[in-house]
Amino acid sequence: MNAGKRIIVNTLAQYSKAIINICLSLYSTRLILEALDVSDYGIYSVVAGVVGILNYLTNSLIVTTQRYISYYCGANDQEHLKRLFASSLFIHALIAIIFLILLSLAGNSIIDGFLNIPVERLSAAKFVYNVTVLMLILTIATSPFKALLTAHENIVYISIIEVIDGVLKLMLAIILSLISLDKLEFYSVMLLVILCLNFIAFTSYCLVKYKESHVLNINRYIDKSCIRQLTGFTSWTTFGMLAGICQTQGTAIIVNKMFGTIMNAAFGIALQVNGAIRFVSTSILNAMNPQIMKAEGNSDRMKMISLAEKESKFSTALMSIISIPVIVEMPDIMSFWLKETPPHTVMFTSSLMIAFIIDQLTLGLHAANQATGHIRNYTIATTIPKMLLPLFMWITLTCGYSVHTIMAIYIVVEFSVAAFRIPYMKRTIGLDVRHFLASVILPIVPLLVSTTVASLLLANLVEVNDKRFLITLPCGFIVGIITMWYATMTKEERLFAKQMFNNSIKK
Repeated sequence: MNAGKRIIVNTLAQYSKAIINICLSLYSTRLILEALDVSDYGIYSVVAGVVGILNYLTNSLIVTTQRYISYYCGANDQEHLKRLFASSLFIHALIAIIFLILLSLAGNSIIDGFLNIPVERLSAAKFVYNVTVLMLILTIATSPFKALLTAHENIVYISIIEVIDGVLKLMLAIILSLISLDKLEFYSVMLLVILCLNFIAFTSYCLVKYKESHVLNINRYIDKSCIRQLTGFTSWTTFGMLAGICQTQGTAIIVNKMFGTIMNAAFGIALQVNGAIRFVSTSILNAMNPQIMKAEGNSDRMKMISLAEKESKFSTALMSIISIPVIVEMPDIMSFWLKETPPHTVMFTSSLMIAFIIDQLTLGLHAANQATGHIRNYTIATTIPKMLLPLFMWITLTCGYSVHTIMAIYIVVEFSVAAFRIPYMKRTIGLDVRHFLASVILPIVPLLVSTTVASLLLANLVEVNDKRFLITLPCGFIVGIITMWYATMTKEERLFAKQMFNNSIKK
C-alpha cells in the first residue's frame, strides 16, 4: 500500500474509532458520575490525576520509540530496529521499577498531606492511589509495543483495540450502578483489569507480527548507543510534556486546593470530554506522523514539511467541525447528558476545547521538529510558558479573580506557544512562512467563521427545548464539512479524495 493510501486508510480507521469512542466515553461518564456521585468522581479525578502526571513520561517514551523506529524504517536499517526495540524495552522496565518504588513510598504523604480529600473517604482514596500506580506500571510496559504498532502504521489494529476498550468501559459503567460494593474501589480495580487485556492484545500481536520484537535474549540486543539515543531524545520530550502536566494536572491540583473535590469533578468531566474529542486529532497524528518521520529519515525534507502542513490543516479542520457546534450548544448538551452538572463544567469544557483548536493550528510543525531530532531549544522555548501557568493561576486566584480568568490565561498561553512554532521552524528547517499561512491558516478561516455563524444562527432560530442540539449539531457539522470541501481543501486534495473514494467503491 502506497503512502497516500495508507494515510487515508489509517485516518478513516482512527476517525471511525474516534466517533465510536466519543459516544461510548461520554455516555460512560454520565453513568459513572451517577453511580459514584460528584464527590467520589472528583476524588478519582484528582488522585488518578496525580499519578497520571507520570503518564506524560510514558507518552514521551512512546513518541521517542515510534520516532526512531519510523526513522530507521525510512532508512531501511533492519538490524538497528531490533537493537532499538530491545533497548526501549530495557529502559521501560527500569523506569517501571523506579516508579513503583517511589510511588509506593510517597503514597501516604500525597493522600494525607497534600490533596484536599474528605476525611471519611481517605481510605478509599489510598486504595485508588495504589491501583492507579499499578495501572501506570502496566501502561509503561505496554508503551514500546504500542509505539511499534504506530511506527509500522498499523493504526487499524490499534483502533480496533481502543474501540473494544471503550465498549468494556461502558459495560463497567453499567455494572457500577448494580453493585453494592464500594463503587469507587470497584471502579478502579476493573479499570486495571481492562488495562491488562489491552496489554495482552498489544504485546501478543507484536510478538506474532514483527520480527524486531523477537528479543527474548534481551541482553544480546541491548545497545548502549541506542540507549543514549533514546534517553537523550526522551529527556527533552519528557521536559516538553511537563507543559501538559502543568496545563491539565497542575490546573486540577490548584482547583482542588482552592475549591475542593466538587470543582475537581467539573474539571474532571471537562478533561473527559476534551479527551474524547482529542481522538479526532489523534486520527490525523497517528496516520501522518510515521510518514513525517520516514520522509525525514529518507532525507526528503520538502515532503516532510508538506506533510506537516497538511497535518496542521486537517487536524484543525476536523477538530473545528466537531468542536464549534458542541461549544455553542454546550449548556444544553451538559444538562441533557448529566443529571447533576457540577458548577463551571460548561466553562471548563469550552475553554479546553478552544485551547486545543488553537494548538492544532501549528501542531504539524511540532511533529516536523521531532522528525529532525533537534528538540532541545524548541522544547525549552515551548515548555516554559506552560510550566509557569500554574503559578499564574495561583497568583490570579489569590488576588481575588474568578476561575473564568484562569481559564482565559490558559487559552492565551496556548496561543502564544502555537504562534511561536512558525518563526522558530522558519529558522531551523527553512519553513516558508508565507506558504504556511496561505496553505494552512487562511483556508481554516472560512471554516471557523461559517461553522461558528451557522451554529449561532441555528441556536437562535430553532425552538428552545432540551433536545434542540439534536437538530443544531448535525446541521453545524454539515455546514463545516461543506465549507472544508470547497474552501479549506485544494483542488488537488479534493481530486485525491475522490479517487480514493472511487477506488474503495470499486474494491
